Amino acid sequence: MKHMHAAPKRRLLTTALLLALAPPLAAQTADDTAQSPDVAQAQGEPETLDTIFVTGIRASLESSMNLKRDAQGVVDGIVAEDIGKFPDTNLAESLQRISGVSIDRTMGEGSRVTVRGVGPDFNLVLLNGRQMPASSIEATNASNSRAFDFANLASESVSGVEVYKTSRAATPTGGIGATINIKTARPLDSGPLANVGVKAVHDASVDNLPGPMRGDSWTGELSGIFADTFADGRLGIALSGSYQDRDFGYNEGGVAGGWYGCRRWCDPLAQAEPAANATNPPGPDDNYSIPQNLLYAVNSVQRQRTNGQATLQWAPTDRVTATLDYTYAENRIQARRHELSTWFNLAASETSWTDGPNASPLSYTEYAGCYNPATDQWTGSDNANNCPAGFEPRWGDLAMAGSLNATKNENKSLGFNVAWEVSDSLDLEFDYHSSSAESGADSPFGSNNVIGTAAFVRGVTNVDFSGDFPVLSVLLPPGVSTVGADQMMVTGSSFRNSYMKSEVDQGQARGTFRFADYSRLDFGVAYTEVQNRTAYHFTQRDDWGGFGGGAADYADDLWISDDISRYFDQFPGSGDAFGQFFLFDFARLRDAAIAARGGDAAAYLPPDHFSTDRRTTEKSKSAYLQWSNTFDFSMPLNVAVGVRYEETDITSSALVPIATGLLWTGNNEFSVQFGDPDFTTLQGSYDYWLPSVDLSLEITDSMILRGSYGHSIGRPQWNHIQGGQTLDSFAAYEGGTGAQGDPGLKPLESKNFDLSFEWYYGEGSYLSVGYFRKDIDNYIGTSVVEISPFELTTPVGGAYFNEAIANGCVEGGIDFRGCVRRYIFDNYAGTPGVVQTGVGTDGQPLGTIAGMPGDPLAVFRVTVPVNRDSSQLDGWELNVQHMFGASGFGMSANYTIVDSDLTYDDYNLFEQFALVGLSDSANLVAFYDKGPWQIRAAYNWRDRFLSSTYDSWRPNPVYIEDYGQLDVNVSYQVNENLSLHAEAINLTDETMRSHGRDERQVFYATQTGPRYMLGLRYKF
Repeated sequence: MKHMHAAPKRRLLTTALLLALAPPLAAQTADDTAQSPDVAQAQGEPETLDTIFVTGIRASLESSMNLKRDAQGVVDGIVAEDIGKFPDTNLAESLQRISGVSIDRTMGEGSRVTVRGVGPDFNLVLLNGRQMPASSIEATNASNSRAFDFANLASESVSGVEVYKTSRAATPTGGIGATINIKTARPLDSGPLANVGVKAVHDASVDNLPGPMRGDSWTGELSGIFADTFADGRLGIALSGSYQDRDFGYNEGGVAGGWYGCRRWCDPLAQAEPAANATNPPGPDDNYSIPQNLLYAVNSVQRQRTNGQATLQWAPTDRVTATLDYTYAENRIQARRHELSTWFNLAASETSWTDGPNASPLSYTEYAGCYNPATDQWTGSDNANNCPAGFEPRWGDLAMAGSLNATKNENKSLGFNVAWEVSDSLDLEFDYHSSSAESGADSPFGSNNVIGTAAFVRGVTNVDFSGDFPVLSVLLPPGVSTVGADQMMVTGSSFRNSYMKSEVDQGQARGTFRFADYSRLDFGVAYTEVQNRTAYHFTQRDDWGGFGGGAADYADDLWISDDISRYFDQFPGSGDAFGQFFLFDFARLRDAAIAARGGDAAAYLPPDHFSTDRRTTEKSKSAYLQWSNTFDFSMPLNVAVGVRYEETDITSSALVPIATGLLWTGNNEFSVQFGDPDFTTLQGSYDYWLPSVDLSLEITDSMILRGSYGHSIGRPQWNHIQGGQTLDSFAAYEGGTGAQGDPGLKPLESKNFDLSFEWYYGEGSYLSVGYFRKDIDNYIGTSVVEISPFELTTPVGGAYFNEAIANGCVEGGIDFRGCVRRYIFDNYAGTPGVVQTGVGTDGQPLGTIAGMPGDPLAVFRVTVPVNRDSSQLDGWELNVQHMFGASGFGMSANYTIVDSDLTYDDYNLFEQFALVGLSDSANLVAFYDKGPWQIRAAYNWRDRFLSSTYDSWRPNPVYIEDYGQLDVNVSYQVNENLSLHAEAINLTDETMRSHGRDERQVFYATQTGPRYMLGLRYKF
């Protein structure tokens, strides 16, 4: 088992860190300049920035160390080892090497960053000092996130990344955890250069996929950069670009549909009371949870990432420099997915349980259904699929869904900058940029889709949850030894389009006035307008019991048989799972489903309009003053005191889907029907004064004591400030859910304290210990209100429903809901609100039952955002970097401890607020850099953390378990022009796992695989 556990890793990394303290402690640090007082000056003083281009691992770390040493406040970062050669292939993967920085992985690759326990939505990302827009899309709803996705950017064009952990007046607002500045080369600083690099990439996860899903075993990457100066060094041009093609896969198994939590056999889970036929049943005061489903999935992904930048600089005089630059990034992803799943009825027949107070099934079994057509009664089989006399088996479905998705993410930025050294005392600068980020579908089938298929051959079903991987067992009907292609049919479909576009127009004017050699005043004003649009719509056909014809309508050669259990070989016990399933060609099966439905192609395409459409404009004005001075006492004291004023006006319009009805589509499924939508508009505003103080005391030439205090703000997610109310399209037996926003919400405000000690005890070697604390107010919690919007009615509790109960359907019975549906269809099919579309292979009627006038009003739990929570977040950062003389060997290690009072209460079954992303983390890097050889081994570890307070449907914690990954790269300098490279990512083939209130409540156990790269780089 390759999955790591927290305690051994923590001991290993702590031991390594303490051993490294023999000379002392270190971290990887910031940027490639000799001095970087603030982000605003990243453009304002080009003569001190981007002028040092280092080569090699050691020189990169030394340059970063010097930046940390000379900076105001706490600044860390990563510098390119050479132009076009960043330490990692992904910026997020590089950032995780910095103390206090953790990453979220998507499809096995780093994408978003958490800094000092503050999640991705509250870290501001800049490109050369300019605020960058961010866009992303979700599978089944409109995106709410402000988080920047680093997976869109290749690292080859990046010269450095700075992480500003302390707030200051000159820094743009929005980053409570950190402000992250991505830097690219400037031709007047770099001078003439040209190089090109090529790589061949093999992702081993491709080999662990079914044959029809496998991509290319080897894919290619190409990158290059060119820069030159003309007219005696007054005119410069730089061009850089990269293209990366990667095929990979990932496989996952777990309870994707979420867990139903309950206490004291509460409704609606009374039928699932675990005390009957149970081993070690939960006590009356214990929580217990029932799985909604069990799912195995294999995923094949192809990604093409294209990045490019063009920069033109002109220095007409020694005191004036103008810069025009354009940056483009495109990330295309095509993903194919196939699943095998079983959906449960919450009517357990046999169970065994963990101990409380949050009991979870170690084994969960549901028997087959048995039906007596003479008496219209249902019961369960025995554990061998045998029904009582007079009863007939009604086999459940083995669901086998498939998806074929394609998305495109595009980032563009056009910027212009003029820096004017007016005199020896005064510098002025003007900067403007217009940037956009756009994400959406890249296929006529939409951004996300699914065609559900099934064979109705499932009898007694058991899941063994006792190990890290859930093991499914299915007893097929008597005489059936394998699932046949002639039993497969389409059962439903959903075609979805999610879209997001964010645009930033920003103008900044700033300057610096130097009173003396060690005293200066920085000042500036800015105007920033952010326009954000996020939208979503879908087309769904969802009886899930035989929709789109029967098995006879689908040719046997549509289906490709395989065993899904063999694609989880890194998880013990996976080979014992029932795994027979069928793959299919998505487009071909779609055509067959259209034909089975009489040519209704529109039913299998996403709509050409949006039902959810949120449009928000934020207009911000800001101004700042910051005074810096060095007091030359016996120990020099550097002081920077500033204040920033920020004023923001918000206008938010939302296209609200007008709900027109509620349909009961299956035993456990309800669907909200929508009519024509309409826009509603709301407004809000806020303003803040944000003070900051940075102090650094040079105790000796090698020891620095720092202290910082400052205020910062983080803006709410887009859905929190939307202008209207939306209802979720899926509902449940007990009701529906929805959300509405408030543009008048205040941003999060953090009061930040930092105290650190740094000891630079040798060339390239240092130790630092830092303590930080954040007092955060205005956390956006939620208040759930139960309302009956749009006067929607539900058939549950209505006249037909109650009549079914009066005629023998027993509440709490094993098939109560199915009994009610059969009664209504048998007696009222064809009457208003009751539409029967057929009969499933299990004998169950298919169709919809609508809520009618006079039926009870449907209850929806609508989530409303409110400013109500506060918390204190604090922690320690320990860093050591040591060079072993002239041997070529070196190491760096860091450990971050983060703590907060806003943690999740696993015993509380109701909605609650807790900090997501909060976790300890550590890094250990060892390297050799001497002569032609460079070798680096980097191990990163992140402790368990809360990633969400909701699972698929309801309030439940989702914890990502601790994870560690080892990456290794080797390079050999053949001559001054040519170098060869080899890299291995996730060398030890680690797996990932997430769980709920108890470790046995698995959500996903995910297997990816190692990635290997071979390449060369040639300098001209």
